[in-house]
Amino acid sequence: MCEFCHKHGEGKKWYLYAENYSADLLSDLKRRKFIADFFSLTEQSPGLLTNIGTLRIMPAFVKSAIMRYRVGRWKESHYGQVLPIEDVERVFGLVSNVVRLPCYCRHINLGTEQRFCYAVSLAPQEGEMFKIIKEIDMDYLTGPDTSGLEELTKEEALENFRQYEKEGLCHTIWTFVTPFIGGICNCDRSDCGAMQATVTNGVPHMFRAEYVAEVNPELCNGCRQCMRVCQFGAIGYSAANKKVFIDPMRCYGCGICRASCTKDAINLHDRASVPVAANLW
Repeated sequence: MCEFCHKHGEGKKWYLYAENYSADLLSDLKRRKFIADFFSLTEQSPGLLTNIGTLRIMPAFVKSAIMRYRVGRWKESHYGQVLPIEDVERVFGLVSNVVRLPCYCRHINLGTEQRFCYAVSLAPQEGEMFKIIKEIDMDYLTGPDTSGLEELTKEEALENFRQYEKEGLCHTIWTFVTPFIGGICNCDRSDCGAMQATVTNGVPHMFRAEYVAEVNPELCNGCRQCMRVCQFGAIGYSAANKKVFIDPMRCYGCGICRASCTKDAINLHDRASVPVAANLW
């Protein structure tokens, strides 16, 4: 299991540990300010990825030191993990409320409002999390839903997530001053700063999922539609066998590839059961 499972989940999946969504964690004033600043999009960092990209040309010992420092800070404040749709459903079964919000990364990278992020709360009715968000000045909203935040039923949210899967978006869950969990996002490498940092620049901002995908060659028809949606470059194609295959060393276990497979040829396995990937996070 990932590092957070041992630190913040008592050896179980940390994002299914109810205390990490609790209102008690929101009594911390530092956390409340962090959430308010984050969702108001006041701390924009358009140069962040440029700065991370410069690590590639730095001496190895400098790069290593900077990476340890930056990743350590992220783990303390705002860090995530990839989730397959099954675990998204489990999270929605645990929380009480869901609100769709503008995506921080798309706001910075595209300059537009794209609502791919979902705040979640375990508290009955609205709870403190949503009270904090609703007190934020939303003058920056420019899209068609500027009248306010969208409160969705869990069923409506899940339907959106299933549609995101068809579009190739990867689900991720996030802390807001660890271990408090406040949101789930839907990411891709073209626009998501965390994925660009993690996958493109090798500076981890999220853990891989607790799973690894595998192709059943007897069912695969070689259509390669799964390759089109993989955000991690983990799927290859054998011209000799006319089948695709998944590199477990690159797979993040998001399961998005399954949504495009018409033959149900792809399955997820517990990461711990795949020796070569068991300790890759």
